[in-house]
Amino acid sequence: MHSNGRLGVGMGDDADVAALAALVADAEGVADAARATQIREVRVLAAAGVLAERQSAGASEKVKAREMALRGIAAELAGVFVATDRTLQRRIDEARDLVDNYPLTMAAWEAGRIVRGHVRVIQDIGCVIPAGDRAEFERLAIERCERDAPNRVRDALRMVAERVHPRSFTERHEEAAAGRCVSVKPGPDGMSDLIATLPTVIADGIVDRLTRQARVIINARPQAGTAGEPDERADANSASPDTDTTNGVGSSFIDDSRSIDQVRADVFSDLLLAGTPALDPTATGDVDGMLGAIRAHVQVAVSALTLMGNDEEPADLAGRSPIDAATARELAGNATSWDRLLTHPVSGTVLECDAYRPTAAMIRLLRARDRHCRFPGCRQPAIRCELDHTIAASDGGKTHVCNLADLCKRHHDVKHHTRWHVVQLPGGTLVWTSPTGRVYREDAPPPLVTFTIPDPPGSAEKPPDTPPPF
Repeated sequence: MHSNGRLGVGMGDDADVAALAALVADAEGVADAARATQIREVRVLAAAGVLAERQSAGASEKVKAREMALRGIAAELAGVFVATDRTLQRRIDEARDLVDNYPLTMAAWEAGRIVRGHVRVIQDIGCVIPAGDRAEFERLAIERCERDAPNRVRDALRMVAERVHPRSFTERHEEAAAGRCVSVKPGPDGMSDLIATLPTVIADGIVDRLTRQARVIINARPQAGTAGEPDERADANSASPDTDTTNGVGSSFIDDSRSIDQVRADVFSDLLLAGTPALDPTATGDVDGMLGAIRAHVQVAVSALTLMGNDEEPADLAGRSPIDAATARELAGNATSWDRLLTHPVSGTVLECDAYRPTAAMIRLLRARDRHCRFPGCRQPAIRCELDHTIAASDGGKTHVCNLADLCKRHHDVKHHTRWHVVQLPGGTLVWTSPTGRVYREDAPPPLVTFTIPDPPGSAEKPPDTPPPF
């Protein structure tokens, strides 16, 4: 946790701010023009697909005739777009699909309600929805996209797609899980890719455990004389060679200069080949080290109704994708601790976090409430962020959830060392003001699973008074 001091580094005087404001205004004009050009390009390419279909009408082998017509048109357009005909043919198919099957998305894009990145996400995720149910998915997806950046909405749209899909996520997951496998893809220079197709929660847990084990190895380097706090950017030049053998650490580890990616790969290989890491800096003599005791951590949000088996709604694996209800129930049943979330009855925002075993309650609540870095547009998971005092402790700010928020290292530095300013409102809402005066409201993101129960049809009872959403 850090204070909120600002040095204004790199911003200069008010003249620089005015120049930046002019650049921002120009950028808005460029963005509008680019959007119009992108939409026109999509419609031109979609029209090319229609033309290919019309040219092949009545042919005895219609599929082959359409393919040949499409190839000819793509080759013609490839010269204009300075691309290969294969690329143009793929883009024609994508444009035709977008124009024909996503009319609401096209209309929202043309109206400036969403941007090209939103359109790609909607099209990528919407393809799993049967055509008859896609309009409802589009409507809900567009509403979500209007409130957040493209890189943040993908997980939410996956949850929307799961709810709209006529087949349950559990049923489809069971079919997909039957295809789990491990394969090897040979590569150049004596290297290969080992590919494991696994349920998402298992794959995410494997990566988490490898990362935690790699950090144990890297964090042991200061004992051998390497200064500084290691991070994921460590490279082959980050460690200082040493020949000391204190604390039972041999020279093979003291000279270790592997990056965290290399350590992860090596530990992964050791675990699969030998069962335990061959190189454990925490081991002493015949006593096992702590690496084998490290277990994977995943953050899952699941409704109480799903836990009780009353429904099969998918749960949310934070920062990844939905997981099936059966897996969520199994994780909850085997967990040594879990958090009960109290959410706002209208907005769904996390208000309180009641730990089953009350340890580090404040950090748990903030991670549950924030889910990711709270700087506009950033989705770095909260478990990889730092806690920041909105009002600096040196200025009287309290160490309380109403004055704390998760920020990644990059945006923590932006807050401290530039003219960006933030105010925290009740409910965890952050209001950011840029150096040019533009305001960005960052509401605390509600969990993607449903925590509220809709009123039954025809209910005559008056609902209890609830406070307005934050």
